[in-house]
Amino acid sequence: MKLATQIDGPVAVIGDVHGQVDQLEEVIEKLNYLPDLDERWIVFIGDLVDRGPDPMGAIEILLDLIEDHPRTTGIAGNHELAMAAALGLVPSPDFADWPERWMDHYGAETTFASYEAEFGDLDDLHRQLPEAHRLLLAELPWCVEHPRYLFVHAGIDPNQPFEMQRQILREKDFSLTHPPWLCSKTYVHAAVPEDCPLTVVSGHVPVPAVHFGDRRLLIDTTGGLGGELSCVLLPENIIVTSGDDPPPTPTRDAPAKKPRKRFGFFK
Repeated sequence: MKLATQIDGPVAVIGDVHGQVDQLEEVIEKLNYLPDLDERWIVFIGDLVDRGPDPMGAIEILLDLIEDHPRTTGIAGNHELAMAAALGLVPSPDFADWPERWMDHYGAETTFASYEAEFGDLDDLHRQLPEAHRLLLAELPWCVEHPRYLFVHAGIDPNQPFEMQRQILREKDFSLTHPPWLCSKTYVHAAVPEDCPLTVVSGHVPVPAVHFGDRRLLIDTTGGLGGELSCVLLPENIIVTSGDDPPPTPTRDAPAKKPRKRFGFFK
């Protein structure tokens, strides 16, 4: 399953879901009101699994969206990397500690439960995963590129050349035990490299509210631990949440269409 890694045009980027399917469905319901939805990419910033109540359901929603709205893509968060590496779906160094680390530190209990697998039994979980879920976890890209934005789960190193980092992200260097662009918490409030021409959009570390900075956008407002899930419309910089705010009205011109009624996803 190959997800798009090169996109263009308007975007709706969704923060870390962490199995919070009720909140995700609220956000998607509001996106249905966008008159330019057919032309807009939906990008998931990673961390669909763990912590929240229904990680399996979150992956199912992403797969449904890919089918119903082809301009849908997503990137791996550290939680998908940990799960995929622990299950042997992606390569990892012999000395890596992903199985132990994932089960001890990532809130993986809810992921096992959502697949009706016994917690700690990786073989059982592997058997319970539908094939489409295995393929998705194995193929998730580490970044999605746009002429104006770079979508990457944890951000990028302010002290390393941008092009070098982008190449590693494109190639997905699994020889790294804990790739910092997916796992580091030090990048969240760091500046981007001076040679970076793009705005870097990331999640990974929860913030009280969506943060717009200098070539930096932070969109994880729950961490899977409470609060409202956030989505940002780009380039308009309009915030959509799972809370009580009304459906978004883009500030740019768009084709005149009636609001969509949701029967399934975008149908």
